[in-house]
Amino acid sequence: MGRPRAPALLQPAQVPATVDRQERPRHHRQEPPDRHLSRPVLVLASASPRRRELLGQLGVPFEIHASHIPEVHPPVDPATSIAAVALAKARAVAEARGPAAPPAIVLGADTEVVLDGRLLGKPADAADAARMLRALRDREHQVITGVAVVAVGGGQDPAPETAAVTTRVRMAAYDDAAIEAYVATGEPLDKAGAYAVQGLGSRLVAAVDGCFTNVVGLPLTTTRALLARRGLL
Repeated sequence: MGRPRAPALLQPAQVPATVDRQERPRHHRQEPPDRHLSRPVLVLASASPRRRELLGQLGVPFEIHASHIPEVHPPVDPATSIAAVALAKARAVAEARGPAAPPAIVLGADTEVVLDGRLLGKPADAADAARMLRALRDREHQVITGVAVVAVGGGQDPAPETAAVTTRVRMAAYDDAAIEAYVATGEPLDKAGAYAVQGLGSRLVAAVDGCFTNVVGLPLTTTRALLARRGLL
């Protein structure tokens, strides 16, 4: 048997940062004093540090209120199922806000690794993580993130909106020793599909075809578009 080919080192995609320029008003053309006060609060319905970091790159202030709901995926196609869980997370946080809370746009997200049409989920333990990594080895799979926005507290709130983004990922032909070494780091134990593309798991990845931040946990281009339609960008 030949030596397994070494995976290419993967570098995170460069995401342009939003620049907030403040200009001095000219000719007394000032913004209404309540313009920013009337803007709804952005709430991230996730405790994921990766999503928090990615959302921060959009330059919009936000609060964090994790949903803590069970991630039960309905038995439909993967993209629809994952988007439904993202919507359930956003709705749970929206419904938990008290009547005195200011108007808000709640952002929910759910990221899953899909192999042969089946959602792998997060590993139950180290042995399960090793099993997932063996199944993914030297094969292509999909990473799908569902994103949902729910408006609450603004009177006639617009209907919720969802999107699902798919990225194709091919894993390297790593050996069992590489799996054991990676699982021993503990990194894969709380990750969908048992690897982190932005962390030590990048050593196991051969190629990413599509949105890199989608694999990390939040597709920024799609998220930016959803928030822009709600007047937050």
